[in-house]
Amino acid sequence: MTIIKQADLIQSVADALQYISYYHPVDYIKGLAAAYEREESPAAKDAMAQILINSRMAAEGHRPLCQDTGIVTVFVKVGMNVHWDATMSLDDMINEGVRRAYNDPDNTLRASILADPAGKRTNTKDNTPAVINVSIVPGDKLDVIVAAKGGGSEAKSKFAMLNPSDSIVDWVLKTVPTMGAGWCPPGMLGIGIGGTAEKAMLMAKESLMDPIDIQELIARGPSNRAEELRIELYDKVNALGIGAQGLGGLTTVLDIKVKDYPTHAANLPVALIPNCAATRHAHFVLDGSGPVALDPPSLEDWPKLTYNPTNARRVDLDTVTPEDVASFKPGEVLLLNGKLLTGRDAAHKRMVEMLNKGEPLPVDFKGRFIYYVGPVDPVRDEVVGPAGPTTATRMDKFTEQVLAQTGLLGMVGKAERGPAAIEAIKKHRSVYLMAVGGAAYLVAKAIKASRVVGFADLGMEAIYEFTVQDMPVTVAVDSLGTSVHQTGPKEWQAKIGRIPVVVA
Repeated sequence: MTIIKQADLIQSVADALQYISYYHPVDYIKGLAAAYEREESPAAKDAMAQILINSRMAAEGHRPLCQDTGIVTVFVKVGMNVHWDATMSLDDMINEGVRRAYNDPDNTLRASILADPAGKRTNTKDNTPAVINVSIVPGDKLDVIVAAKGGGSEAKSKFAMLNPSDSIVDWVLKTVPTMGAGWCPPGMLGIGIGGTAEKAMLMAKESLMDPIDIQELIARGPSNRAEELRIELYDKVNALGIGAQGLGGLTTVLDIKVKDYPTHAANLPVALIPNCAATRHAHFVLDGSGPVALDPPSLEDWPKLTYNPTNARRVDLDTVTPEDVASFKPGEVLLLNGKLLTGRDAAHKRMVEMLNKGEPLPVDFKGRFIYYVGPVDPVRDEVVGPAGPTTATRMDKFTEQVLAQTGLLGMVGKAERGPAAIEAIKKHRSVYLMAVGGAAYLVAKAIKASRVVGFADLGMEAIYEFTVQDMPVTVAVDSLGTSVHQTGPKEWQAKIGRIPVVVA
């Protein structure tokens, strides 16, 4: 008989969440490093280099890979012969582990979970509760997978109830381009086929916990239809030319995972869930002998890269003019210096409400740049914790009014902008700059000072003023409205030229 102690599960969950906050799975690093070597697109190669350098820095510094430290998802298989030395429920034990991990003073993680999601959206302040999936299986052990899923990639999850005669491949190839770059490719796509709607979604999520092994599968060849689909979709999704961070290139996905389950004769449920460049998950087994300590990976598994954009243009944010902005070219790499304001969803919502009432904003945005970010709290001697960009498209609905009424000159975020935002940028001769999603610790090293200048009650969504030094960004939408997220993938799809464009 195996007896699992309450304290052992709590500690193991907490330790695993700390571990995955700063250690990429080694299979992801090796897969991304190989893709980096193959990549021919300069913009995509630059983005991959930043992700790889950031990953090594996070591993060495024991600080989060990404400022979005995720919503915790747990898969638990409880052996039928397991007995418990516990007074708490299984869910409560896991949530206590989450609480300890996210409030660890040596590596505080960002609390992103909001209660009352359709109402007040109040932060729970400790990232609880986790999303917990439990199954009872034969045996006398407790098998646990913990993952931290970023909101940007989770937001791009898709589901369709296809007709039985419909093509799954066609649906995926129509769907992936609609996801944009907010899921921070290159990553993985998990696909669940069959069962019911909720079963398909669960299989898609669970498949992302498997190691990256597509090259081994290609080498040995498929042995069933699911493996055939993996290879076909891996080839064809990459042939779309979307590339790292949506900038156009050879690698959009490092792997495709497929799980299936019997379904009703009238149905073909299909779910697609992406995992981002900050893929984070760990697997451990409790056997009654105590808490589990995960072995750290070797730094030799990381490629030794340095980031030195030799052709980048330095920009002084304290003196930048509309004429300077008009000279920025699509795809150009800039190094930002000076004072940079921040603000994301909650701040923009409140700003627009104040503008509508004719109330003064807490800070003057005229001629300034704003960074869409919700940083991690600093520890020790940091001025700010990891501070990578959030998905810019969420701010699109605010862009016209903010540009028109505040005199804001430029914006920094991740992923593409939608048609309305691009039109506003063109109209006001503004600019949108893209920072690399999944390079939060690298970006934070460019931030030399930080202070809250507005909406302090919003926590990580407050308006900060950062002092930055050589913060790397790419001109994603120039003042004429040219978007590299539109031009880049088209260029690289044409270069790859292996499949036709799939029209929705």
